[in-house]
This record gives sequence, structure tokens and C-alpha cells, in this order.
Amino acid sequence: MASRSELSSFLAGVERRAYKQALYAVRDEEAALDIVQDSMMRLAEKYGNQPAEELPLLFQRILQNAIRDYYRRARTRQERFTSLSALEAEEEEADDPLETLAVAADLHAFATPHEALAQAQTLNLIEEALQNLPPRQREAFLLRYWEGLDIAETAAVMGCSEGSVKTHCSRATHALAAALAAKGVRP
Repeated sequence: MASRSELSSFLAGVERRAYKQALYAVRDEEAALDIVQDSMMRLAEKYGNQPAEELPLLFQRILQNAIRDYYRRARTRQERFTSLSALEAEEEEADDPLETLAVAADLHAFATPHEALAQAQTLNLIEEALQNLPPRQREAFLLRYWEGLDIAETAAVMGCSEGSVKTHCSRATHALAAALAAKGVRP
């Protein structure tokens, strides 16, 4: 059984990556924050008594299901209601609390300003390329290479076969490499 502090540590450690995952999937900052918050609450409420080593897989499954639910609800709303967004005035965006975190934490502590700028630009290109991937390829790629899940764990989270995970990861890797090479980024 995970202790309260283990659950808190896990959630604190996964928060930023989960937000980015949700943001890549739904492309809406507020919806991504809601999805991550709801996923964290579900994990704590329903699975907080599970062993600590099971939390990463459980959380990823909850997060992916929440993303799918978001799309289902959006499709239903779109079918039933007429969009009135053109009639509403756009509100100014509030600062995102996750984006206000120090960028320096992501960069090498001893990097020169030129190296830090180059690294930040490369990360932006990678994020842009990730957003352009098809949803299943992006999901497989992020779970495998960002979250560090193995093929079996990724297949369990995605609800597909291990062969599908390998195919999605391979296609995603080739697509990312091609997109980055087109922008002049080489390994």
C-alpha cells in the first residue's frame, strides 16, 4: 500500500509531464489542466491504497481514459449544440501556473546563454513536431520514451497489442526525425 507521502510524491513528480501529455492530446491549456487534475483525483480517491509501484501504470491508464472522455464529450456537444463562440468576446488569457515555473530548471546549469537558447529552440521544435503526430503515435511515443514504460506496460495503458505499440513508436520516431531534419535539427 502506498503511503500518503508516497502518493503525494508520485503526483508531484508526474504533474508536469502529465500536463504536457494532455496538452499535446487536446491542444487546450484549460482542458489539459482539468484532465490532469481529474486524473490525479481519481487516482487518489480510487487507487490511493494500491502499492506505490502500481501507481504509474494506473495513473497513465486513468489519464488516457480522461483524454478519450474529453473527445467523446466534445463530439457529443458538437453534435447537439450550435457553437456560439463567434458571438462571445475573447477573454485575455491568464498566466498558466505551470508555465511560470523557472525555465532554468529544464536547462543545464552551466550552459552558456547561446547553448541555453539553442536548447530551448530545439525543445520547442520537438514539442511542435510532437503535436503534429497522429494521436495514437503521440500517445505511444510519450508513454514509451517520455514516461519510460516498457512495451507491455504501454500496451496495457493504450489497450492495444504490443505489436501495435511497436508500430506506433516506430512511425512516430521516423516522423519526428523527418520533421526535425526538415527544420535543420540533427542528432
